[in-house]
Parts: sequence; structure tokens; C-alpha cells
Amino acid sequence: MSSPADDSNIRVTYADVAAAAERLAGRARRTPVLASRHVDQRTGAQVFFKCENFQRAGAFKFRGAFNALSRLDEDARRRGVLAYSSGNHAQAVALAGQLLGVPVLIVMPQDAPRVKVEATRGYGAQIVLYDKHITVREELSEQIARERGLIIIPPYDHPDIVAGQGTAAKELIDELGQLDYLFVCVGGGGLISGCAIAADALSPGCQVIGVEPEAGDDATRSFHTKTLQTCHNPDTIADGARTPYLGKVTFPLVLRYVHDMVTVSDAQLVAAMLFLWERMKVVVEPTGALGAAGLFEGKIRVPPGARVGVILSGGNVDVREMCGWLNRGA
Repeated sequence: MSSPADDSNIRVTYADVAAAAERLAGRARRTPVLASRHVDQRTGAQVFFKCENFQRAGAFKFRGAFNALSRLDEDARRRGVLAYSSGNHAQAVALAGQLLGVPVLIVMPQDAPRVKVEATRGYGAQIVLYDKHITVREELSEQIARERGLIIIPPYDHPDIVAGQGTAAKELIDELGQLDYLFVCVGGGGLISGCAIAADALSPGCQVIGVEPEAGDDATRSFHTKTLQTCHNPDTIADGARTPYLGKVTFPLVLRYVHDMVTVSDAQLVAAMLFLWERMKVVVEPTGALGAAGLFEGKIRVPPGARVGVILSGGNVDVREMCGWLNRGA
């Protein structure tokens, strides 16, 4: 029997990432890379932030969504697509559908951040809300897709999604050259899988580090045990990392290409967000700050002078909700 990391289970290669980059040319933004002398002094490293919070729809998710929708045949584009998401994937698929003329229906939890729900509607998508405490979103989505003849575009467990997300790291390394470390947030594993594939091809020897919230540490446990672990509805402010488990596509890729996985508390996450907001003037949402928090908290010992990349994955934060976190001392 094959193990999750066997080559037979690897369904995405660097060639797929490079092809996705060509499809995204002129469609996705080539997001800026920022540095901070204060961060370099604090960490003892040379740190470069890939700011996907400036991506279209406010997060890296646009890369994978547009890549996946652009590969649909005409019949599938005419019938439309369905996606399930707490927010960023929803917005990304909605925008990609708007640009490509594909009807979009989004299944979202009732407690999804209001700013993300409104933005998704603003891109023209139809939204179906559900109670995450009594409904399994994948089951609801499959039922609706069957009834309406829609194609499901999952948030992370899809080869075209992974390949598209990997273009973020490709751009970063194309611009900067070799990196020693790359810190990436982890939810379902789509972003870190794609980025790790790109880093392996373009910057051999780069250590790719995944960062999860402590309350939603399923991917970290899966990585260290080499056995798929689950975490149902984790209580964390990082809504983009509340995924229950890595996928059939992403788990083998994580085991093959990622070098280590660590976790941070919500309090550490808020501290990283505030630092990025106040010192670098960069608005990042909780999930988007996971990689930075992992670096700032010294979860991995980074040698002095190391060249470190950090993916800031998104900036779709609800400011009212942020005020609540601060008042509660998250």
C-alpha cells in the first residue's frame, strides 16, 4: 500500500505552477514585497514579506480560483460553479467568475466575517448560508451541486487551486533570488503546497515552514505523525485556518515538500497583526499573519543573516471584530 508521500500520490508539479503563472499574467496582481529594518533587527535575519493582502479580492485565493475557473470547458462555464468558504475563497471564486462570465454560488457559514460576505455579494455571487454547528458544508455543497448541475471548486484540495497558489512563492523567488526559509500560513494546505513546490524548484535548500493556530493544529499533527489528523470547528480568530483536515491532494504534497510545521496562539497572532499594522502600516487579517507570528515568536530558530520569506496571505479583516478581539485580550 502506498504512503501519503509516495510519488504516485503527487498530483501537482512545478510545471503546473509555471503554467498557472502564464494564465494569471495580466489577471492577478504581482503583489509587492516589503522589508522592515526593525523586523530585521528583531529577528536577526533579512526578512521579506510577500503582501498577498494587496492581491485582487484581498488575498492569495484569487490565484487558485482564477486558475481553476479558467481551465473549465465551455459547458461547465455555462452551467456555473459552486464553492464553499468562510470568506477569501468565496470572494476569489466570485471575482474570477465575474471576470470569466461564469455564474457562481457560494456556501458560507452564518458566522462568516460580515466584510467577506458583503464583498462576495458585491462580486455578483449568489450566497447560501448554513449553520456550521449542525451542517457539514461539503455534504450541503454536494447536494446543491447535484440539484443544479454545478461544478464544485473546493477551497484547497484541487490540483489547479494548488498550482495557482504556488505562483505567490514563484513571484517572490523570481524577484529576490534564493531564500533560506519561507514561512507560510496553513489551513487546508493549498497555499503551502503550491509555495513549497515552487520553492523546491526555484530555491533548492529553502526550508518551508507551515504555521497554524494552536486551536486548529490538525495539519501540524498530521505532518509530525505522517497520519491524517482532524480538527472540527476549531475556536480560533484565524477563520481561514478553521479547516478540519488536509486534503487528498494537499496532504501528500505537504509531507513531500514542507520541512516543518509549528503553531501559534491567538494572542501571539493578534500581537503579530498589531505589529504589522502599527510598524509596517500593512493591514493583515488573522490567518494572513500566521507566518509572521511563527517567525516573530521564534518557533523555528533562524540563523543570523538568513534570507527569510513570509507570505502575508490576506487582508480581509473586519475592523469591528478586531476591536472585539483586542477588548477580550485574545
